[in-house]
Amino acid sequence: MAVRPKWYRWWRPRSLQARQLLAASLSLVAFLALAGYALDVAFADTAQQNLRERLKSYATSYAKNIEFVRDGSLYVGEQPDPRFDVPGAGVYAEVLCGNEPCWTSMSSEGPLLPQTGGMLHPREERFEGPLPMLQIDGSQGGVYRYGLGLSYVESGHGNEIPYTIYVMEDARGLGAQLRVFRGRVWFYLGSAGVVLLLLQAFILQWSLRPLRRVVNELTKVQRGEILRMSEQHPRELEPLTDSINAFIESERENLDRQRNTLADLAHSLKTPLAVLRTQLDSGASDSDLRDELDVQLRRMNNLVSYQLARAASSGHKLFAAPVPIESSAEEIVRGLEKVYSGKGVLCEFDIDPEARFHGEPGDLQELLGNLLENAFKWARDRVLLTARPGPASGSRRAGLVLSVDDNGPGIASEDVAKVLQRGVRGDERVQGHGIGLSIVQDLVKGYRGELQVSRSQELGGARFEVTLPPGL
Repeated sequence: MAVRPKWYRWWRPRSLQARQLLAASLSLVAFLALAGYALDVAFADTAQQNLRERLKSYATSYAKNIEFVRDGSLYVGEQPDPRFDVPGAGVYAEVLCGNEPCWTSMSSEGPLLPQTGGMLHPREERFEGPLPMLQIDGSQGGVYRYGLGLSYVESGHGNEIPYTIYVMEDARGLGAQLRVFRGRVWFYLGSAGVVLLLLQAFILQWSLRPLRRVVNELTKVQRGEILRMSEQHPRELEPLTDSINAFIESERENLDRQRNTLADLAHSLKTPLAVLRTQLDSGASDSDLRDELDVQLRRMNNLVSYQLARAASSGHKLFAAPVPIESSAEEIVRGLEKVYSGKGVLCEFDIDPEARFHGEPGDLQELLGNLLENAFKWARDRVLLTARPGPASGSRRAGLVLSVDDNGPGIASEDVAKVLQRGVRGDERVQGHGIGLSIVQDLVKGYRGELQVSRSQELGGARFEVTLPPGL
Protein backbone atom coordinates (compact mmCIF):
# COMPACT_ATOMS: atom_id res chain seq x y z
CA MET A 1 0.00 0.00 0.00
CA ALA A 2 1.42 3.35 -1.06
CA VAL A 3 2.23 5.82 1.72
CA ARG A 4 0.79 9.22 0.99
CA PRO A 5 2.79 12.33 1.89
CA LYS A 6 2.00 14.27 5.04
CA TRP A 7 0.88 17.34 3.14
CA TYR A 8 -1.81 15.27 1.39
CA ARG A 9 -3.11 13.89 4.67
CA TRP A 10 -3.16 17.40 6.11
CA TRP A 11 -4.87 19.05 3.13
CA ARG A 12 -7.26 16.22 2.38
CA PRO A 13 -10.87 17.43 2.89
CA ARG A 14 -12.70 15.66 5.69
CA SER A 15 -16.26 16.04 4.41
CA LEU A 16 -18.23 15.84 1.17
CA GLN A 17 -19.18 19.50 1.51
CA ALA A 18 -15.53 20.54 1.83
CA ARG A 19 -14.59 18.37 -1.16
CA GLN A 20 -17.39 19.81 -3.30
CA LEU A 21 -16.65 23.39 -2.24
CA LEU A 22 -12.93 22.97 -2.89
CA ALA A 23 -13.54 21.40 -6.30
CA ALA A 24 -16.09 24.09 -7.22
CA SER A 25 -13.75 26.88 -6.05
CA LEU A 26 -10.79 25.56 -8.03
CA SER A 27 -12.96 25.03 -11.11
CA LEU A 28 -14.46 28.51 -10.78
CA VAL A 29 -11.08 30.19 -10.33
CA ALA A 30 -9.71 28.31 -13.34
CA PHE A 31 -12.77 29.24 -15.42
CA LEU A 32 -12.63 32.91 -14.44
CA ALA A 33 -8.88 33.03 -15.16
CA LEU A 34 -9.37 31.52 -18.61
CA ALA A 35 -12.36 33.76 -19.27
CA GLY A 36 -10.41 36.85 -18.19
CA TYR A 37 -7.46 35.87 -20.36
CA ALA A 38 -9.70 35.22 -23.36
CA LEU A 39 -11.50 38.55 -22.92
CA ASP A 40 -8.17 40.36 -22.54
CA VAL A 41 -6.77 38.85 -25.73
CA ALA A 42 -9.99 39.52 -27.61
CA PHE A 43 -10.13 43.13 -26.44
CA ALA A 44 -6.45 43.71 -27.27
CA ASP A 45 -6.94 42.33 -30.77
CA THR A 46 -10.07 44.42 -31.24
CA ALA A 47 -8.36 47.58 -29.94
CA GLN A 48 -5.39 47.07 -32.27
CA GLN A 49 -7.75 46.48 -35.18
CA ASN A 50 -9.63 49.69 -34.35
CA LEU A 51 -6.31 51.55 -34.11
CA ARG A 52 -5.30 50.21 -37.50
CA GLU A 53 -8.59 51.33 -39.05
CA ARG A 54 -8.25 54.78 -37.46
CA LEU A 55 -4.70 55.22 -38.79
CA LYS A 56 -5.85 54.00 -42.20
CA SER A 57 -8.61 56.60 -42.22
CA TYR A 58 -6.01 59.29 -41.41
CA ALA A 59 -3.80 58.07 -44.26
CA THR A 60 -6.76 58.03 -46.67
CA SER A 61 -7.67 61.59 -45.64
CA TYR A 62 -4.09 62.73 -46.29
CA ALA A 63 -4.15 61.01 -49.69
CA LYS A 64 -7.21 63.06 -50.67
CA ASN A 65 -5.59 66.34 -49.60
CA ILE A 66 -2.10 65.83 -51.10
CA GLU A 67 -1.10 67.49 -54.35
CA PHE A 68 2.25 67.87 -56.14
CA VAL A 69 2.99 71.29 -57.61
CA ARG A 70 4.91 71.86 -60.86
CA ASP A 71 8.27 72.21 -59.15
CA GLY A 72 7.79 68.76 -57.58
CA SER A 73 7.13 70.04 -54.08
CA LEU A 74 4.33 68.57 -52.00
CA TYR A 75 1.28 70.45 -50.87
CA VAL A 76 -0.88 69.09 -47.99
CA GLY A 77 -4.30 70.58 -47.47
CA GLU A 78 -6.50 70.38 -44.36
CA GLN A 79 -5.31 68.12 -41.53
CA PRO A 80 -7.63 65.16 -40.67
CA ASP A 81 -7.10 65.79 -36.90
CA PRO A 82 -6.04 69.03 -35.18
CA ARG A 83 -3.50 67.14 -33.10
CA PHE A 84 -1.28 66.78 -36.17
CA ASP A 85 -0.57 70.55 -35.84
CA VAL A 86 0.52 70.31 -32.16
CA PRO A 87 4.14 69.22 -31.48
CA GLY A 88 4.34 65.95 -29.57
CA ALA A 89 0.54 65.55 -29.56
CA GLY A 90 0.71 61.75 -29.91
CA VAL A 91 -0.27 61.39 -33.59
CA TYR A 92 2.31 61.86 -36.31
CA ALA A 93 2.38 61.74 -40.10
CA GLU A 94 5.09 61.79 -42.75
CA VAL A 95 5.19 61.37 -46.50
CA LEU A 96 8.09 59.61 -48.27
CA CYS A 97 9.14 60.42 -51.76
CA GLY A 98 11.97 58.25 -53.00
CA ASN A 99 12.80 56.77 -49.56
CA GLU A 100 13.24 60.27 -48.11
CA PRO A 101 10.70 62.24 -46.11
CA CYS A 102 9.27 65.00 -48.27
CA TRP A 103 6.76 66.15 -45.67
CA THR A 104 6.20 65.69 -41.92
CA SER A 105 3.41 66.91 -39.72
CA MET A 106 3.94 69.67 -37.13
CA SER A 107 3.33 67.09 -34.35
CA SER A 108 6.55 65.29 -35.38
CA GLU A 109 8.61 68.22 -34.13
CA GLY A 110 10.17 67.29 -30.79
CA PRO A 111 9.88 63.53 -30.33
CA LEU A 112 12.39 61.20 -31.91
CA LEU A 113 10.32 58.89 -34.08
CA PRO A 114 11.48 55.49 -35.38
CA GLN A 115 13.23 55.33 -38.75
CA THR A 116 11.02 55.36 -41.81
CA GLY A 117 9.80 52.06 -43.10
CA GLY A 118 10.78 52.74 -46.68
CA MET A 119 8.71 53.10 -49.82
CA LEU A 120 5.70 50.83 -50.36
CA HIS A 121 4.27 49.72 -53.65
CA PRO A 122 1.03 51.38 -54.73
CA ARG A 123 -1.94 50.05 -52.73
CA GLU A 124 0.42 48.19 -50.39
CA GLU A 125 -0.45 48.46 -46.68
CA ARG A 126 1.66 47.85 -43.60
CA PHE A 127 0.74 47.95 -39.91
CA GLU A 128 3.37 47.42 -37.23
CA GLY A 129 4.14 48.25 -33.65
CA PRO A 130 4.71 49.12 -31.03
CA LEU A 131 7.98 50.58 -32.32
CA PRO A 132 10.40 52.30 -29.91
CA MET A 133 10.57 56.10 -29.89
CA LEU A 134 11.75 58.93 -27.62
CA GLN A 135 9.06 61.20 -26.21
CA ILE A 136 9.33 64.98 -26.31
CA ASP A 137 10.13 64.94 -22.59
CA GLY A 138 12.97 62.49 -23.14
CA SER A 139 11.16 59.39 -21.82
CA GLN A 140 11.06 56.11 -23.70
CA GLY A 141 7.83 55.24 -25.50
CA GLY A 142 6.39 53.45 -28.46
CA VAL A 143 4.20 54.07 -31.49
CA TYR A 144 2.00 52.03 -33.79
CA ARG A 145 2.63 52.82 -37.46
CA TYR A 146 0.44 52.38 -40.52
CA GLY A 147 1.86 52.78 -44.04
CA LEU A 148 0.00 53.16 -47.36
CA GLY A 149 1.73 53.11 -50.75
CA LEU A 150 0.26 55.47 -53.39
CA SER A 151 1.12 57.17 -56.70
CA TYR A 152 0.21 60.65 -57.92
CA VAL A 153 -0.65 61.15 -61.63
CA GLU A 154 0.19 64.59 -63.01
CA SER A 155 -2.64 66.13 -64.94
CA GLY A 156 -1.81 66.79 -68.60
CA HIS A 157 1.41 64.80 -68.50
CA GLY A 158 0.29 61.43 -67.23
CA ASN A 159 3.47 60.99 -65.18
CA GLU A 160 3.15 58.95 -62.00
CA ILE A 161 4.88 60.06 -58.82
CA PRO A 162 5.09 57.23 -56.22
CA TYR A 163 4.90 58.20 -52.56
CA THR A 164 4.11 56.57 -49.23
CA ILE A 165 2.13 57.95 -46.33
CA TYR A 166 3.01 56.86 -42.77
CA VAL A 167 0.70 57.69 -39.90
CA MET A 168 1.76 56.93 -36.30
CA GLU A 169 0.02 57.06 -32.94
CA ASP A 170 1.45 56.89 -29.44
CA ALA A 171 1.07 53.44 -27.88
CA ARG A 172 0.15 54.96 -24.52
CA GLY A 173 -3.44 55.46 -25.66
CA LEU A 174 -3.91 51.78 -26.41
CA GLY A 175 -2.15 50.83 -23.20
CA ALA A 176 -4.47 53.07 -21.19
CA GLN A 177 -7.50 51.45 -22.80
CA LEU A 178 -6.17 47.98 -21.97
CA ARG A 179 -5.46 48.95 -18.36
CA VAL A 180 -8.96 50.35 -17.88
CA PHE A 181 -10.53 47.32 -19.52
CA ARG A 182 -8.46 44.84 -17.51
CA GLY A 183 -9.23 46.59 -14.24
CA ARG A 184 -12.94 46.56 -14.89
CA VAL A 185 -12.98 42.99 -16.24
CA TRP A 186 -11.10 41.55 -13.29
CA PHE A 187 -13.19 43.55 -10.86
CA TYR A 188 -16.43 42.28 -12.35
CA LEU A 189 -15.13 38.73 -12.75
CA GLY A 190 -13.86 38.72 -9.17
CA SER A 191 -17.20 40.05 -7.90
CA ALA A 192 -19.05 37.42 -9.93
CA GLY A 193 -16.70 34.75 -8.57
CA VAL A 194 -17.40 35.73 -4.96
CA VAL A 195 -21.15 35.71 -5.62
CA LEU A 196 -20.93 32.35 -7.36
CA LEU A 197 -18.87 30.87 -4.51
CA LEU A 198 -21.44 32.04 -1.97
CA LEU A 199 -24.20 30.65 -4.14
CA GLN A 200 -22.32 27.37 -4.51
CA ALA A 201 -21.90 27.12 -0.74
CA PHE A 202 -25.63 27.71 -0.29
CA ILE A 203 -26.46 25.11 -2.95
CA LEU A 204 -24.15 22.59 -1.30
CA GLN A 205 -25.77 23.23 2.07
CA TRP A 206 -29.18 22.68 0.52
CA SER A 207 -28.27 19.65 -1.60
CA LEU A 208 -26.42 17.85 1.24
CA ARG A 209 -29.22 18.42 3.73
CA PRO A 210 -30.80 14.99 2.98
CA LEU A 211 -27.47 13.31 3.78
CA ARG A 212 -27.25 15.16 7.08
CA ARG A 213 -30.81 14.08 7.84
CA VAL A 214 -29.82 10.46 7.16
CA VAL A 215 -26.83 10.82 9.52
CA ASN A 216 -29.03 12.37 12.21
CA GLU A 217 -31.61 9.59 11.90
CA LEU A 218 -28.91 6.94 12.02
CA THR A 219 -27.52 8.56 15.18
CA LYS A 220 -30.98 8.48 16.73
CA VAL A 221 -31.28 4.80 15.80
CA GLN A 222 -27.95 4.09 17.50
CA ARG A 223 -29.11 5.94 20.63
CA GLY A 224 -32.41 4.06 20.64
CA GLU A 225 -34.51 7.20 20.15
CA ILE A 226 -36.15 5.79 17.00
CA LEU A 227 -36.53 2.22 15.76
CA ARG A 228 -35.81 2.68 12.03
CA MET A 229 -34.98 5.19 9.33
CA SER A 230 -37.84 7.23 7.91
CA GLU A 231 -39.00 6.78 4.32
CA GLN A 232 -39.03 10.47 3.36
CA HIS A 233 -35.74 10.67 1.50
CA PRO A 234 -34.74 11.51 -2.10
CA ARG A 235 -34.87 8.70 -4.65
CA GLU A 236 -31.08 8.49 -4.82
CA LEU A 237 -30.89 7.74 -1.07
CA GLU A 238 -33.80 5.30 -0.90
CA PRO A 239 -31.65 2.20 -1.65
CA LEU A 240 -29.28 3.24 1.17
CA THR A 241 -32.02 3.86 3.74
CA ASP A 242 -33.89 0.70 2.69
CA SER A 243 -30.72 -1.36 3.15
CA ILE A 244 -30.08 0.25 6.54
CA ASN A 245 -33.65 -0.46 7.64
CA ALA A 246 -33.41 -4.04 6.42
CA PHE A 247 -30.12 -4.48 8.25
CA ILE A 248 -31.57 -2.98 11.45
CA GLU A 249 -34.61 -5.25 11.26
CA SER A 250 -32.43 -8.28 10.53
CA GLU A 251 -30.14 -7.55 13.48
CA ARG A 252 -33.12 -6.94 15.74
CA GLU A 253 -34.68 -10.23 14.64
CA ASN A 254 -31.39 -12.05 15.19
CA LEU A 255 -31.13 -10.61 18.71
CA ASP A 256 -34.72 -11.58 19.48
CA ARG A 257 -34.11 -15.02 18.05
CA GLN A 258 -31.04 -15.54 20.19
CA ARG A 259 -32.93 -14.44 23.28
CA ASN A 260 -35.83 -16.74 22.42
CA THR A 261 -33.45 -19.63 21.78
CA LEU A 262 -31.79 -19.19 25.17
CA ALA A 263 -35.18 -18.88 26.82
CA ASP A 264 -36.44 -22.00 25.03
CA LEU A 265 -33.30 -23.89 25.99
CA ALA A 266 -33.59 -22.85 29.63
CA HIS A 267 -37.26 -23.77 29.66
CA SER A 268 -36.61 -27.13 28.00
CA LEU A 269 -33.91 -28.04 30.51
CA LYS A 270 -36.07 -27.20 33.48
CA THR A 271 -38.07 -30.43 33.24
CA PRO A 272 -35.15 -32.92 32.98
CA LEU A 273 -33.37 -31.10 35.80
CA ALA A 274 -36.52 -31.18 37.91
CA VAL A 275 -36.88 -34.93 37.29
CA LEU A 276 -33.29 -35.55 38.36
CA ARG A 277 -33.74 -33.41 41.47
CA THR A 278 -36.89 -35.37 42.34
CA GLN A 279 -35.08 -38.69 41.93
CA LEU A 280 -32.24 -37.53 44.15
CA ASP A 281 -34.59 -36.23 46.80
CA SER A 282 -36.74 -39.38 46.75
CA GLY A 283 -33.82 -41.59 47.68
CA ALA A 284 -34.06 -43.87 44.63
CA SER A 285 -31.69 -46.78 44.27
CA ASP A 286 -28.43 -46.44 42.42
CA SER A 287 -29.62 -48.52 39.48
CA ASP A 288 -32.87 -46.55 39.13
CA LEU A 289 -31.00 -43.28 39.49
CA ARG A 290 -28.45 -44.39 36.87
CA ASP A 291 -31.20 -45.36 34.41
CA GLU A 292 -33.08 -42.12 34.94
CA LEU A 293 -29.86 -40.12 34.64
CA ASP A 294 -29.08 -41.81 31.32
CA VAL A 295 -32.56 -41.06 29.99
CA GLN A 296 -32.55 -37.41 31.07
CA LEU A 297 -28.99 -36.81 29.85
CA ARG A 298 -29.91 -38.10 26.42
CA ARG A 299 -32.95 -35.89 26.48
CA MET A 300 -30.94 -32.82 27.49
CA ASN A 301 -28.28 -33.60 24.89
CA ASN A 302 -30.95 -33.77 22.20
CA LEU A 303 -32.49 -30.50 23.40
CA VAL A 304 -29.16 -28.69 23.47
CA SER A 305 -28.16 -30.04 20.04
CA TYR A 306 -31.49 -29.02 18.57
CA GLN A 307 -31.45 -25.50 20.02
CA LEU A 308 -27.84 -24.89 18.97
CA ALA A 309 -28.50 -26.18 15.48
CA ARG A 310 -31.57 -24.00 15.26
CA ALA A 311 -29.70 -20.91 16.44
CA ALA A 312 -26.85 -21.57 14.00
CA SER A 313 -29.07 -22.22 10.99
CA SER A 314 -31.51 -19.36 11.52
CA GLY A 315 -31.06 -15.79 10.44
CA HIS A 316 -31.68 -13.99 7.21
CA LYS A 317 -28.51 -12.96 5.43
CA LEU A 318 -29.18 -9.71 3.57
CA PHE A 319 -26.41 -9.89 1.01
CA ALA A 320 -25.78 -13.64 0.70
CA ALA A 321 -24.59 -15.10 -2.60
CA PRO A 322 -27.14 -17.07 -4.64
CA VAL A 323 -27.11 -20.85 -4.01
CA PRO A 324 -28.24 -23.30 -6.75
CA ILE A 325 -31.09 -25.62 -5.80
CA GLU A 326 -30.49 -28.80 -7.78
CA SER A 327 -27.04 -29.74 -6.44
CA SER A 328 -28.17 -29.45 -2.82
CA ALA A 329 -31.37 -31.38 -3.52
CA GLU A 330 -29.52 -34.24 -5.25
CA GLU A 331 -27.17 -34.68 -2.29
CA ILE A 332 -30.08 -34.88 0.14
CA VAL A 333 -32.13 -37.23 -2.02
CA ARG A 334 -29.22 -39.67 -2.43
CA GLY A 335 -28.99 -40.02 1.35
CA LEU A 336 -32.76 -40.38 1.79
CA GLU A 337 -32.97 -43.05 -0.89
CA LYS A 338 -30.54 -45.16 1.13
CA VAL A 339 -32.48 -44.66 4.36
CA TYR A 340 -35.84 -45.47 2.74
CA SER A 341 -34.55 -48.02 0.24
CA GLY A 342 -37.13 -50.54 1.41
CA LYS A 343 -40.00 -48.33 0.23
CA GLY A 344 -38.56 -47.77 -3.25
CA VAL A 345 -39.51 -44.08 -3.30
CA LEU A 346 -38.86 -42.25 -6.59
CA CYS A 347 -38.07 -38.54 -6.27
CA GLU A 348 -38.58 -36.34 -9.35
CA PHE A 349 -37.22 -32.84 -9.90
CA ASP A 350 -38.89 -29.90 -11.67
CA ILE A 351 -36.32 -27.16 -11.05
CA ASP A 352 -36.10 -23.98 -13.10
CA PRO A 353 -32.43 -23.29 -14.04
CA GLU A 354 -32.91 -19.63 -12.98
CA ALA A 355 -34.13 -20.54 -9.49
CA ARG A 356 -31.69 -19.49 -6.75
CA PHE A 357 -31.76 -19.44 -2.96
CA HIS A 358 -30.27 -16.22 -1.56
CA GLY A 359 -29.10 -17.18 1.89
CA GLU A 360 -26.84 -19.52 3.82
CA PRO A 361 -26.19 -22.92 2.19
CA GLY A 362 -26.85 -24.54 5.57
CA ASP A 363 -30.32 -22.99 5.68
CA LEU A 364 -31.10 -24.43 2.25
CA GLN A 365 -29.86 -27.86 3.36
CA GLU A 366 -32.00 -27.69 6.51
CA LEU A 367 -35.04 -26.53 4.55
CA LEU A 368 -34.82 -29.13 1.79
CA GLY A 369 -33.70 -31.87 4.16
CA ASN A 370 -36.70 -31.56 6.49
CA LEU A 371 -39.25 -31.16 3.69
CA LEU A 372 -37.88 -34.07 1.63
CA GLU A 373 -37.44 -36.32 4.67
CA ASN A 374 -41.03 -35.67 5.68
CA ALA A 375 -42.16 -36.46 2.13
CA PHE A 376 -40.09 -39.68 1.97
CA LYS A 377 -41.46 -40.72 5.35
CA TRP A 378 -45.11 -40.42 4.32
CA ALA A 379 -45.00 -41.11 0.56
CA ARG A 380 -46.01 -44.46 -0.84
CA ASP A 381 -43.56 -44.39 -3.73
CA ARG A 382 -43.41 -40.88 -5.34
CA VAL A 383 -42.06 -37.48 -4.32
CA LEU A 384 -41.92 -34.33 -6.48
CA LEU A 385 -39.62 -31.35 -5.79
CA THR A 386 -40.48 -28.13 -7.67
CA ALA A 387 -38.46 -24.90 -7.66
CA ARG A 388 -39.03 -21.75 -9.66
CA PRO A 389 -38.12 -18.05 -9.29
CA GLY A 390 -40.68 -15.93 -7.53
CA PRO A 391 -41.99 -12.65 -8.91
CA ALA A 392 -39.43 -9.83 -9.00
CA SER A 393 -40.13 -6.37 -7.64
CA GLY A 394 -38.56 -3.55 -9.65
CA SER A 395 -34.77 -3.64 -9.36
CA ARG A 396 -34.84 -6.20 -6.54
CA ARG A 397 -33.72 -9.77 -7.09
CA ALA A 398 -36.42 -12.38 -7.63
CA GLY A 399 -37.76 -14.48 -4.79
CA LEU A 400 -38.09 -18.27 -4.71
CA VAL A 401 -40.97 -20.75 -4.64
CA LEU A 402 -40.17 -24.29 -3.38
CA SER A 403 -42.74 -27.04 -3.18
CA VAL A 404 -42.54 -30.72 -2.16
CA ASP A 405 -45.40 -33.10 -3.08
CA ASP A 406 -45.89 -36.73 -2.14
CA ASN A 407 -48.50 -39.41 -2.84
CA GLY A 408 -49.02 -40.32 0.80
CA PRO A 409 -52.20 -40.00 2.85
CA GLY A 410 -51.97 -36.21 3.00
CA ILE A 411 -52.88 -33.88 5.87
CA ALA A 412 -56.37 -32.77 6.70
CA SER A 413 -56.86 -29.02 6.72
CA GLU A 414 -57.90 -29.03 10.38
CA ASP A 415 -54.66 -30.82 11.34
CA VAL A 416 -52.25 -28.42 9.56
CA ALA A 417 -51.78 -26.06 12.51
CA LYS A 418 -51.20 -28.99 14.87
CA VAL A 419 -48.62 -30.64 12.59
CA LEU A 420 -46.58 -27.45 12.39
CA GLN A 421 -46.30 -27.20 16.15
CA ARG A 422 -42.97 -28.06 17.71
CA GLY A 423 -42.80 -31.62 19.03
CA VAL A 424 -46.06 -32.78 17.44
CA ARG A 425 -46.01 -35.71 15.01
CA GLY A 426 -48.68 -36.46 12.49
CA ASP A 427 -48.73 -40.10 13.60
CA GLU A 428 -47.21 -41.14 16.93
CA ARG A 429 -46.47 -44.56 15.47
CA VAL A 430 -44.01 -43.06 12.99
CA GLN A 431 -40.49 -42.53 14.31
CA GLY A 432 -39.38 -38.92 14.74
CA HIS A 433 -39.14 -35.97 17.10
CA GLY A 434 -41.88 -33.80 15.62
CA ILE A 435 -39.60 -30.79 15.18
CA GLY A 436 -38.67 -31.02 11.46
CA LEU A 437 -41.61 -28.99 10.15
CA SER A 438 -41.30 -26.48 12.99
CA ILE A 439 -37.66 -25.92 11.98
CA VAL A 440 -38.86 -25.36 8.42
CA GLN A 441 -41.43 -22.87 9.65
CA ASP A 442 -38.84 -21.01 11.72
CA LEU A 443 -36.44 -20.85 8.77
CA VAL A 444 -39.16 -19.55 6.46
CA LYS A 445 -40.15 -16.88 8.98
CA GLY A 446 -36.49 -15.91 9.32
CA TYR A 447 -36.43 -15.19 5.57
CA ARG A 448 -39.80 -13.38 5.79
CA GLY A 449 -41.43 -16.04 3.69
CA GLU A 450 -44.59 -18.14 3.93
CA LEU A 451 -45.20 -21.88 4.39
CA GLN A 452 -48.44 -23.30 3.05
CA VAL A 453 -49.68 -26.89 3.53
CA SER A 454 -52.35 -28.21 1.18
CA ARG A 455 -53.48 -31.22 -0.86
CA SER A 456 -51.24 -32.07 -3.82
CA GLN A 457 -53.10 -31.75 -7.10
CA GLU A 458 -50.55 -33.85 -8.98
CA LEU A 459 -49.76 -36.69 -6.57
CA GLY A 460 -52.77 -36.59 -4.26
CA GLY A 461 -50.82 -36.46 -0.99
CA ALA A 462 -49.50 -33.53 1.00
CA ARG A 463 -48.00 -30.44 -0.59
CA PHE A 464 -45.62 -28.14 1.31
CA GLU A 465 -45.02 -24.87 -0.52
CA VAL A 466 -42.41 -22.33 0.63
CA THR A 467 -42.53 -18.81 -0.85
CA LEU A 468 -39.58 -16.47 -0.22
CA PRO A 469 -40.10 -12.78 -1.09
CA PRO A 470 -37.91 -10.69 -3.41
CA GLY A 471 -34.69 -9.50 -1.83
CA LEU A 472 -32.85 -6.19 -1.86
